[in-house]
Amino acid sequence: MRPLRACLGAAAAVTLAAAGTTALVASDASGATTALSNRWYAAAPYLMPLDNNPPNAAAIMDATGLKAFQLAFVLAPDGGGCSPTWGGTAAVSSDTAVQSVIDTIRAKGGDVSVSIGGYGGTKLGQTCADAASTAAAYQQVITKYGLHAIDFDLEEPEYENTAAIRNEIGAAKILQQNDPGLYVSVTTPGTADGTGWFGKQMLLEAKSQGFTPNNFSIMPFDGGFSGAASQTSALTNFNAILQSTFGWDQATAYAHEGFSGMNGRSDTGEYFTQADFQTVLDYATSHNMNRFTFWSLNRDRQCSPVDNNGTTSGTCSSVAQGDWDFARYSVQFAGVTPPTPTPTPTPTPTPTSCKSAWSSTAVYTAGNEVSYNGHNWKAKWWTQNEVPGASEWGPWQDEGAC
Repeated sequence: MRPLRACLGAAAAVTLAAAGTTALVASDASGATTALSNRWYAAAPYLMPLDNNPPNAAAIMDATGLKAFQLAFVLAPDGGGCSPTWGGTAAVSSDTAVQSVIDTIRAKGGDVSVSIGGYGGTKLGQTCADAASTAAAYQQVITKYGLHAIDFDLEEPEYENTAAIRNEIGAAKILQQNDPGLYVSVTTPGTADGTGWFGKQMLLEAKSQGFTPNNFSIMPFDGGFSGAASQTSALTNFNAILQSTFGWDQATAYAHEGFSGMNGRSDTGEYFTQADFQTVLDYATSHNMNRFTFWSLNRDRQCSPVDNNGTTSGTCSSVAQGDWDFARYSVQFAGVTPPTPTPTPTPTPTPTSCKSAWSSTAVYTAGNEVSYNGHNWKAKWWTQNEVPGASEWGPWQDEGAC
């Protein structure tokens, strides 16, 4: 069983997405598709299609207007080798389950990216011999699903493996060259300073290979963060790292920068609410950042109890929310106004029937019930000819309208 964050961590990622500008995805007879706009791939939140109680993608699209999904995770086979699998066990070459999810999304005018890596599991960059063979393995995924987007998640333990990162960055560069028009984004774990030592080494590897993606994104969670202010501070600091590494000015660095958050309770007990997402979204759009995504749609619904007993879940957020609240921020980043959620109807209470009418001549003892003036009343003690409700301290207890 993979550790909790293997299912929960957002992607430290390289996204490869086609730079098409059409608004919808259409299939031709060969199964190939035209692309969404770059902005949709940059906004695509993560969805595990085979694990963590997958939500219905079509229902999310209907409710929020979302068009793009980041499907996770492609790994090397658990037994080793250089061929792509879902979760280390299901070969991409023979897959039908994920293909069905993709077909459903595309039939509604959407599209997907496929995410490689994640926290835990064995990554192809670790098992393939070099960048060329790593790229060839990923090309199988692109070809199988007719992809315009692919996401390289560069987390631990691969994250700390120099040779593996060289293979991944090299593979991204090869795919970028071999598939003209690819949109490429590299995402790495975030720290308060922007990113840590391994993140900086990854940036230097990209620089040494002459590889310039559309954006580098950080994941500012699970690192002592507390709300949106700490996240936007990390994004500001990361921008300075991009400037110093690549020689970009501030605006160019922001145009190559992205955010990948975690909705609700993080693995380490941080909390990120809808208000936090709005603040980061405002920062991202006002600074013309290139990407805004989050982990994950599987978690974009309320737990029961709401706080999930103080634990982090792969299937709900641990904060009070409506279904798909966080997905709506991705839709806004893509430049679309989400549809207004349908309010949950307030159930009409079943009217309480009235007891027998109170009589001034009858004798009532404790526990007897009557109706008077549209309310039911219960006697507290022996009473006769005392009007219900005439006195706050009288013999009658109001039981509510009837």
